[in-house]
Amino acid sequence: MIITNKHLTQLIPPMIHKLPVDKTGAIIDITVENLQDKLLVMNPRNRSAYFGLKQTTPARLGMGRVGTRYRTASVLRLRADHAAAQDSVWQEVPETFVRSMNMLPLQSSCRCESDYLTRPDHGRKLTPAAVATVKSQLPTHPTVLIAVGDGLSSRAITANVAQVIPAIKRGLAHEAINVGKIPFIKYCRVGIEDQLGDLTHADVVCLLIGERPGLVTPKSMSAYVAYRPTVGMPEARRTVISNIHPGGIQANDAGADIATLIVEMLTHQASGLALKQQLVVK
Repeated sequence: MIITNKHLTQLIPPMIHKLPVDKTGAIIDITVENLQDKLLVMNPRNRSAYFGLKQTTPARLGMGRVGTRYRTASVLRLRADHAAAQDSVWQEVPETFVRSMNMLPLQSSCRCESDYLTRPDHGRKLTPAAVATVKSQLPTHPTVLIAVGDGLSSRAITANVAQVIPAIKRGLAHEAINVGKIPFIKYCRVGIEDQLGDLTHADVVCLLIGERPGLVTPKSMSAYVAYRPTVGMPEARRTVISNIHPGGIQANDAGADIATLIVEMLTHQASGLALKQQLVVK
């Protein structure tokens, strides 16, 4: 059933009647609206200061109230954003997307999404079949290995990877560094890049992975990059570029930053805290 404003008029208070609708009268996805541009406080004393404050952060400032309660529109937006975050966790990256990016499909030891959420250790290890695929189809001793993992947000992958990877390749091409086949790991945790390092003996492994979605965005991706990662290494050896999404670091900018970071790791033969210390001394 398509809910229209007519139905809403009969069911709930008038406060929500101004929700945007398309030509058929169906309500448009309210999560696409920019809350920073919305006036939700009735008759603010200082309108310019209100909007100025909202522009400084994506947090839910000035959501308005009716008596002691939030406005209906504000509550619905909160619930819609929460639903979008849940959907991003439970939805899978489409196989058609993996094929369109010409990535090599692999899977961690997780059997299903529930196993992935309750057993993080399973997400850090490839299945025996995936290990065999890596050994047979990925080069050994590459300068750079880029991998993609769904992580906790499938939407982060579909929203960013198609722009980030070409930007990384362009940046590395300036240094005459080629990127080979890119694996995609289903049910992936960050630590799986350590096993990829042991299997391929890559100088640098860069894992692009969907981050835990929040109420600001369900599309945030991070790049975990390490110099010669190995299973059991401390987390301090990892360098992270996070907050990659349309409202944060733009995909093309993130790709350029990642390429620069990879070159720095190859130059200094270090990553994580050790790389940071070398760059500070320099």
